[in-house]
Amino acid sequence: MLDKSFWKGRKVFLTGHTGFKGSWMCLWLSMLGAEVTGYALNPPTMPSMFELCKIDSLVNSVIGDIRDRELLNTVIQKAEPEIIIHMAAQPLVSESYKNTVETYDINLMGTVNLFEAVKNCKSVKAVINVTTDKCYENKEWVWAYRENEPMGGYDPYSCSKACSELITSSYRLSFFNPENFEKHGVGIASARAGNVIGGGDWADNRLIPDCIRALLEGRKIIIRNPQSIRPWQHVLEPVRGYLLLAQKLFLDGPKYSEAWNFGPENSSAITVEAVVKGICKLWDEKAGYEIESESFGHESKYLKLDCSKAKTYLGWYPKMDINEALLNIVEWSKAYKEGKNLLEVCCRQINRYTKYCN
Repeated sequence: MLDKSFWKGRKVFLTGHTGFKGSWMCLWLSMLGAEVTGYALNPPTMPSMFELCKIDSLVNSVIGDIRDRELLNTVIQKAEPEIIIHMAAQPLVSESYKNTVETYDINLMGTVNLFEAVKNCKSVKAVINVTTDKCYENKEWVWAYRENEPMGGYDPYSCSKACSELITSSYRLSFFNPENFEKHGVGIASARAGNVIGGGDWADNRLIPDCIRALLEGRKIIIRNPQSIRPWQHVLEPVRGYLLLAQKLFLDGPKYSEAWNFGPENSSAITVEAVVKGICKLWDEKAGYEIESESFGHESKYLKLDCSKAKTYLGWYPKMDINEALLNIVEWSKAYKEGKNLLEVCCRQINRYTKYCN
């Protein structure tokens, strides 16, 4: 369970705070009473949840590039954070084919720059590097991947995140080794989540944003790879996992300085086409879709996570199934269409979800 008394007044540094998942993290941390400093580029999409919910009014927002080592170090030194959550990344498979060098630069050297800054900041007690389930060497088998499975990556994005995991492991062993915790006092963990979905995601070439854009424009949804199975999970699920991990890591760094999976139950690992059908049914009777024969690049057909470790040692369990996740997405998107207060919608969804977890 999240401890509100732990987070009240806690200094948190969040990279990637202007993105979709980062915006939800900012909101939740703000509701918990944390003092958040965000560091990221300008919002990556238009519209963006960051701007629609006026998140810059809730946190100390610094616009900066994770590749700018000097600026990043300066901002972290000034913020004096106790906890750092690293979300800044180039997060799209399709974009990694188009801008491969930039993807590696951001996802590898951005991670290096972050840890170099941590080495220089005495206030930091816990760091979480948020990566992805795609960091695993995907063998397209039916078994779920555990944290000790080999890293890999077919496409540049997946490979870059596998490398980010290896960088995290190297810095943990070389500079923040749990066996020498009394000397450095910093816990280092990584967090791997599946296909994260939710209201407020406007990224290009991602299923849910593509669906919502089509529905808002009154046209059919176009889908590729309809039979690909993904471990769909609402954004609040992994964000809660990161927050729980941060609590544990802060209080007992040596015990929790490892990699952690946060994925949905098997029932939420369904096909792309099943997700689209669910959204159309919830939207209105006019909603429809068609399948595009041409796909872009390689995409894995099957990948899911074994979250036994998070369940056993963090007390984290998935609480929202795919049906509830789609309901929340449609609620958020219709509120956007009707010009409602989206900050209120987000807070309502967080409060409702929190009741599930208590």
